[in-house]
Amino acid sequence: MIMNKIENLSFEECSNKIFELSGMMYEPEIASDIWLKILKHKWILSEKLGRDVGVRTSCIDFLENTDQAVDEYFTQRRKDTLREMGAQTISSDLWNTISDSQPPKQLIQRRVILPLIEEGLATKHGVVPPKAIVFFGPPGTGKTHFVKAIAGILSWWYIEVMPSMLMANGVEKIGANLRHVMEEVRGLDRVVLFIDEFEELAGSRDMGDRIDKSITNEFLKQIPLFKNENSKILLVCATNYIRQLDSAMLRPGRFDCIIPVGGLDDAGRRTILEYYLSKINAGKVDIESVVEMTRGFTPADIQYLFQQIASFSFERELESNTDYLVTTETFLHMNPKIVPSLSADVLDEFEKDSVTYSRI
Repeated sequence: MIMNKIENLSFEECSNKIFELSGMMYEPEIASDIWLKILKHKWILSEKLGRDVGVRTSCIDFLENTDQAVDEYFTQRRKDTLREMGAQTISSDLWNTISDSQPPKQLIQRRVILPLIEEGLATKHGVVPPKAIVFFGPPGTGKTHFVKAIAGILSWWYIEVMPSMLMANGVEKIGANLRHVMEEVRGLDRVVLFIDEFEELAGSRDMGDRIDKSITNEFLKQIPLFKNENSKILLVCATNYIRQLDSAMLRPGRFDCIIPVGGLDDAGRRTILEYYLSKINAGKVDIESVVEMTRGFTPADIQYLFQQIASFSFERELESNTDYLVTTETFLHMNPKIVPSLSADVLDEFEKDSVTYSRI
């Protein structure tokens, strides 16, 4: 006898059990699937009512409300998955902290956000919204900030997966953990899935060992499965080292867009400076002077600068016991202590990579 492992019942026993509880008879193979769903429905119904619900009640309720019961099961399953994966909601205001002149905000607005928001118009003109994109650029240029801002403006869940999370059970399990994560996310909807340090999971197979190659191969298998889903899910991967990615990852058909995220222009730095100035005890600050003195600063550099200024002003007020206002002089004092991340050499290499690898 072929045994169904559900509660140690065979197919025939599942059929008999359902008939005993509800008076309804099903073919054994069909009954086994229904019995599994009844047991899951019992758990959901008990959670909803706050008490243990008997199998008979669950069976009858499920069979009388099959569509609703299935919907409730999947809704609960999605909630559990979102919680387990640390899903976050991001404020739509985050998008406004990025200057309109900052590359690649306008590109992302045009190629990513609008096709996802204006679905009907996109379909009318044959525009296929992106399902998978890559951001690349020097460290600290705001790639993660952009991803969170996209999730915020779309009002989608934000889930971040880092390679270290996939290594929880050892490097031998990374491929299996990656496959599990991708399978779980494919069952969700309205999600931005962010994978940082992408080169750790999709490095060149020419230079990798057996495990590295297997991880890259697994990712290559998962991307088409991910893109074929009808649900609203956007995969965004980010790397500081685009040259280290396997060449197969960069071919058309894998990722819809490969987008460079580089340095800030004056307007970009001004937007971020004004944002952080609004959060500290500021007096008279010549914003244009601060914009000029922060050339070569990334968003991360500017954030660090303000952390240092906040600590400095806090300590000064403790010492003097008088209100300390941050002024232009404060910036002149603290700014030399911060080394800009974007040197001329770094920017030169980034420009070369932008020409070679961008696909927008």
